[in-house]
Amino acid sequence: MKSVTDILAADRLERDDLLALIGARDEEGRRALYRRADDVRRATHGNVVHLRGIIEFSNYCRCDCLYCGVRASNKRVARYRMSEEEILRAAETIAEAGIKTIVLQSGEDLAYTSEAFGEIIREIKRRHDVAITLSLGERPREDYERWREAGADRYLLKHETANRALYERLHPTQSFDERIDALRLLKEIGFQTGSGNVVGFPDQTDEDIADDLLLCRELDVDMASFSPFLPADDTPLADLPSPPLWKTLNVMAAARLVLPDAHIPATTALSAMDPEGRALGLRAGANVVMPTFTPNEFRFNYLIYNAKPGGSEDPTKKLDDLRALLDRLGLRVGDDYGHSVKTKQTAG
Repeated sequence: MKSVTDILAADRLERDDLLALIGARDEEGRRALYRRADDVRRATHGNVVHLRGIIEFSNYCRCDCLYCGVRASNKRVARYRMSEEEILRAAETIAEAGIKTIVLQSGEDLAYTSEAFGEIIREIKRRHDVAITLSLGERPREDYERWREAGADRYLLKHETANRALYERLHPTQSFDERIDALRLLKEIGFQTGSGNVVGFPDQTDEDIADDLLLCRELDVDMASFSPFLPADDTPLADLPSPPLWKTLNVMAAARLVLPDAHIPATTALSAMDPEGRALGLRAGANVVMPTFTPNEFRFNYLIYNAKPGGSEDPTKKLDDLRALLDRLGLRVGDDYGHSVKTKQTAG
């Protein structure tokens, strides 16, 4: 069996290589993996970390994913929908903080028509010099096209797991094929497209995770998010454990080697697992951080998992803490839109 060191010297990683990296348990091997991922991140993206300000504007969802705290069947959730004006005020806070990307995220909530949401996108673009990322789930082609025409730049739609049977067991109201078709469609329409998985689903194998990374490579994604499974109250998976932090870090680092050009976030879920989780993610190949700007009156009801960090801290204070963290790691906040390095786009 090849050692981690031997694998890291390879020009192109194949499935067996990824299995060894994902499952690497010895500390020396993991350190070597993270150093290599950090080197690749530095060579491709420099010492820049891009900030994306998230507005979680609705926790209504038509889907019933077994692990998600805002699943349609969870009757204990205090549901909310932000108004257009509330969304625009939150967007203004992000822009005034100097963040060049606004992420509009929600459950799959069809109460926002494609026309009305297109106007929100257009108004944000009119008022602010920012890029816009959408994370709204699966919608018809005409919705994607309308939002792209309105000015949205990117779309994040995680495939969650490349194991078809596992996907459809965890997502009883959804189809694996339709999810992959949507990702291909988003790229065809012209979105910078993001996908990714969740590490630690029940019955997930390292082979499944390797296939997740290879699927992201096949889709040639611009963004890729790899986050740990964290249980949510009042869901069928509420009592299941999370994976060890090192497993998610291994996956992130392996992903950086497979997807050198992609933007990879150090997710909020890492901080839920360990106070140093975000720093560890940034040292394992991540180059994006996504602070939440959802207003406090809504933020505590967007609980897709338990123990979501962030609390009621003032966003400005959180940004100060982030900048201090980046400075400690020898990194700096990017001052551009943070578009895909695969494109020649220069405007938001």
